Amino acid sequence: MIRTILIANRGEIACRIMRTCREMGIRTVAVYSTADSAARHVLEADEAVWIGESPPTDSYLHMERIITAAHQSRAEAIHPGFGFLAENAAFAQAVADAGLIFIGPSAEAIAAMGNKRAAKELVVQAGVPVVPGYHGREQTNATLLAEAEKIGLPLMVKAAAGGGGKGMRLVHEVADLPDALASARREALQAFGADELTLERAVIQPRHVEFQVLGDKHGRVIHLGERDCSLQRRHQKVVEEAPAPHFSPELRQKMGDAAVAAAKSVGYFSAGTVEFLLDGEGNFYFLEMNTRIQVEHPVTELITGLDLVAWQIRIAEGEPLTLRQEEVTFDGHAIEVRLYAENPAQGYLPVTGQIALWRAPEGIRVDSGLKQQDEVTIFYDPLLAKLIAHGRGRTSAIRQLAYALEQTRLLGLTTNQYFLRDVLVHEAFVAGEVHTGFLDVHFSEWQQPLGQVEGVLTAVSIAQYEQASRAAGQNGYWRNSPNRPQLYRYTDQPDVELTPERNGYTIQIGDAEPISVSHFSWNQDSFEAVLVSDGRRQKLTLVQQGKAWWGQNHAGIVHLVPQTLLPEPATPADAGGSLRAPMPGVVLEVLVEAGQTVTQGQALLKLEAMKMEHTIRSGADGVVAEIYFAAGEQVTAEAQLLRIETISP
Repeated sequence: MIRTILIANRGEIACRIMRTCREMGIRTVAVYSTADSAARHVLEADEAVWIGESPPTDSYLHMERIITAAHQSRAEAIHPGFGFLAENAAFAQAVADAGLIFIGPSAEAIAAMGNKRAAKELVVQAGVPVVPGYHGREQTNATLLAEAEKIGLPLMVKAAAGGGGKGMRLVHEVADLPDALASARREALQAFGADELTLERAVIQPRHVEFQVLGDKHGRVIHLGERDCSLQRRHQKVVEEAPAPHFSPELRQKMGDAAVAAAKSVGYFSAGTVEFLLDGEGNFYFLEMNTRIQVEHPVTELITGLDLVAWQIRIAEGEPLTLRQEEVTFDGHAIEVRLYAENPAQGYLPVTGQIALWRAPEGIRVDSGLKQQDEVTIFYDPLLAKLIAHGRGRTSAIRQLAYALEQTRLLGLTTNQYFLRDVLVHEAFVAGEVHTGFLDVHFSEWQQPLGQVEGVLTAVSIAQYEQASRAAGQNGYWRNSPNRPQLYRYTDQPDVELTPERNGYTIQIGDAEPISVSHFSWNQDSFEAVLVSDGRRQKLTLVQQGKAWWGQNHAGIVHLVPQTLLPEPATPADAGGSLRAPMPGVVLEVLVEAGQTVTQGQALLKLEAMKMEHTIRSGADGVVAEIYFAAGEQVTAEAQLLRIETISP
């Protein structure tokens, strides 16, 4: 009987595991890095142990410190969650060697499925179809280039030891292959500690369908149905649902049988996921097996009524499965969206910053590790929370989740919140016409909605006016002309003129028609505001963050940065040919030298932030005048990285 579990993870998955442990009467121990010293998972655990500095290699990837923490806290078992060490066979073996229980599969099963090349050899023997490709041990560039020619283009370059889109590149042109191999190796080595690659024929616009499997230590394996995870950016999932839309019972049985066969081929026990690509003709191909709990496991839990974490613990204790395959039933439809700190309008660029307000929506399941004033740093994945709706049918689940996203209050930094809302209500998604290229086809030019910007501009301008009035101890500024308008200016917004009236305010936004405001109230403790203008009553959320403001209504979020009336001209990021860091990060590689001539679009430097690699490119033809950082050095957001002296035409 397990009485204490150490959770070797952080954030929302750590909090989610704790929830089940509390229900089962199991004591929990958290581990944390310096950056996470005040994190929610640390505060919610029964005990917490510091295991190192903020970089994952010094903390959440440090096996010896985690095992030592388990012994110190007298835990009998370790749950790895997902990511970090969850699919590390050496860690699973080290846990067992330390006399502890690893809540997951055997080290042998993790090793067998952890390498894509070896995994595909195994499942082929079990009769599971795979995509044609190269999964050999010879890893020289010459061999990979030759094999790529045999496979044909387009093709996928993949990290053999990886998952989650890390070390994955889609190649359409032969000339792009060497760079794709180099960057995939580098990212794979950093993420998984191994740079072995595989090549596969690219199946264009397939669906990504995965099956949840559950196996016990007595040889029984069942599946709990499928999840459609086709909506992805950077090969990472954004929206997941169960059951898959337009999915026949016959196809479910075929793919489910293949998933069970794949799991049995390695003697699998615990919860796991077998992933497939599904083409338009109904052909499916084994992609990989994730030997851990998945980020998207809640949708399966909601339609089956099973707690997968609880079953992981029971299986680890040796309990046999009590459910037969024919007894698995599905109730309704569930959809999950991943709330990320990122900007979909700028290539899904990760974002750092402080959370000024977090208020989860009601009526749906929310898995998060957030609390107010948390700092989103460069060290970890930008996943903030998961919102999951369960409805009688797919339409009901979509409607609930879209509404919940509009009711979510997550202010202080840019997120993909309204991007997700717009994806859910898009007519192609509503029709179930999903594939892995969906976001590229339908959302490549998406921009943040303005959030009825005139309402937020009005509310923030009045709030500023009333703050200044209270500070001055009067109902307005002293001035010679009491009715003279007050001017408010914000970055990238039209000017706002506010005129105090006997019973409210008159607001002029740019050249638009004046707005007559009869009532404005703002509770700074609850962040809620009410604005009545021209007979229309609006509810808004207002948060002041330093000198800046965040405003939200059902339509979207507006970030307002007040300016002085005579602002200093801002220096653009590319002024004088200079280039600046789009976010805090670490320089991976400098690709040019001082004095070198470069052309527009040429790669100059590679930057790593939040587990992703970003390439800085030249904005014009020129000569590299100065390089300010070397590989391995950390940079802050907007730090100038290089200076290019442009060549006059």
